[in-house]
Amino acid sequence: MTWYTLFFVIALLVCMASLSFHLVLLIKAGNPPDYATPSGSIPAGIQYSFTGAMSPVKKESAFLHLPTYTAGIIYHLGTFLSVFLIFILWADVIFPPALLWGLASYLLVSALCGISILVKRIIKKGLRELSNPDDYISNILVTVFQILTGLTLVYNTVFTPWLILAAGLLLLYIPLGKLKHLLYFFAARWQLGLFYGRRGVWPPLKNQKP
Repeated sequence: MTWYTLFFVIALLVCMASLSFHLVLLIKAGNPPDYATPSGSIPAGIQYSFTGAMSPVKKESAFLHLPTYTAGIIYHLGTFLSVFLIFILWADVIFPPALLWGLASYLLVSALCGISILVKRIIKKGLRELSNPDDYISNILVTVFQILTGLTLVYNTVFTPWLILAAGLLLLYIPLGKLKHLLYFFAARWQLGLFYGRRGVWPPLKNQKP
C-alpha cells in the first residue's frame, strides 16, 4: 500500500468516525415536544420536504438567482460523481472511451461551475462580506477534487496519486467546516418535514399558494 493510499484510508476512517459522532448527537437530541394537536401527515410532510419544497420556484433565494442555482446543482452532482468514481477507479474498472470522455467532460463543466461560484463570491461585495475562510477552502478543495478526478479518468496513473491525496485532504476537512452539511442537510430537511407535516402546512393544498 502506497503512503498516499494509506493517508486516504486513515482520512476516510477519521471522517466516518467524526460524522458518526455528529449523527449520534443528532439522534440523541431527538425531537422537542410539540404539544399542538396534529392536523396533518408527517410522512407526507417529510416527502414534500425532500421533493416539492426543494423546487427553485418555492425558494426565493433560488428563483431570483437561477444561473447560480443551476451551477450549484451541477457542482453538487459533480461532487457526488467524483466520490463515486474514486472508488470505481480504485477498483481498476475500465470505462468505454465514450463514457470516459463523457464523465470527464461533465466534471470539467462542474468544476467550472464551482470556479464561477467562487469568483462570484469574491467579486460581489454582499457575498464577500458574508463569507469566511471556510467558504473559500471548501470550494477550492471540492473543485480541485473534481478536476483531478476528471484528469485521472483520462490520464489514469499520472494523476492517481494526486487524486487520492486531494480526496484524503477533503475527507479530513469535511468534519471541520461547512462541508459536513452533507449530514446536517438531511437532518434539517427531515426536521422541517416532520414539523410542518404534523401541523398540516406541508404539503400545501392544491388550492393554496406554496
